[in-house]
Amino acid sequence: MKKLENKKLFLLDMDGTIYLDNDLFDGTLDFLEKVKKNGGRYLFLTNNSSKSVDAYVNKLNKLGINSTKDDFLTSTDATILYINNNFKGKKFYSMGTASFTEQLKDAGVNVTTELSDDIFGLVISNDQELNFKKLEHACILLLRGAEYIATNPDWVCPTSFGYVPDCGSFAQMLEHATGRMPLFIGKPKPEMILLAIEKYGYDKSECVMIGDRVYTDIASGYNAGIDTVLVLSGEGTVADAEKSDTPPTYIMKNIREIYNNI
Repeated sequence: MKKLENKKLFLLDMDGTIYLDNDLFDGTLDFLEKVKKNGGRYLFLTNNSSKSVDAYVNKLNKLGINSTKDDFLTSTDATILYINNNFKGKKFYSMGTASFTEQLKDAGVNVTTELSDDIFGLVISNDQELNFKKLEHACILLLRGAEYIATNPDWVCPTSFGYVPDCGSFAQMLEHATGRMPLFIGKPKPEMILLAIEKYGYDKSECVMIGDRVYTDIASGYNAGIDTVLVLSGEGTVADAEKSDTPPTYIMKNIREIYNNI
């Protein structure tokens, strides 16, 4: 594990990696403290688009992790960047939580939650406030030919009792109704990782992506050209890694085992 000892930027998934619901995993605080003690930096990367960064800061602080907005990059951040770079000023319908919609507005995206004839595109997220009206509006827009973007392709979101549907499942449901699938932003695409590396000035050899999902967390690190660690504390399994086209560099039981190897 000498390679992990040389890492300086630790990119961390959250759900299933450092906590589950409101339960912080054993070893998380020790790991984060050791990273700082070794002169490194950690950054939380998440595909969960149901919460704003402020909500994540509050959650981690309640769990005992002192954090600020600068410690996070989310799929919502990446989606905002994509829309503002490619469709500046175009009106998008938001199928997402109120928090998600507000974050888009605050970043200058022309966004609405009301159906109208001048809507250019549909953007969907992990909508934990989903209702049939939103689904109906989404179908109308997709059948009109609206531009179609989704924050992340995750099928499920881990909970203390198992899993609940995530953005990828909502997209699949809409595909059955309309025959259309979105352009997915966020992991497994490498953009969030590449943004982090550029922002903080690290070499790729100094970076590692840590997460519990092979098809998003590990794939994003693989696609960005950095080392990865699959933890078995969430959704991913050894079998998932063995059959993947984007296999992890390392497989470890949990964040405690990573702590023991840095």
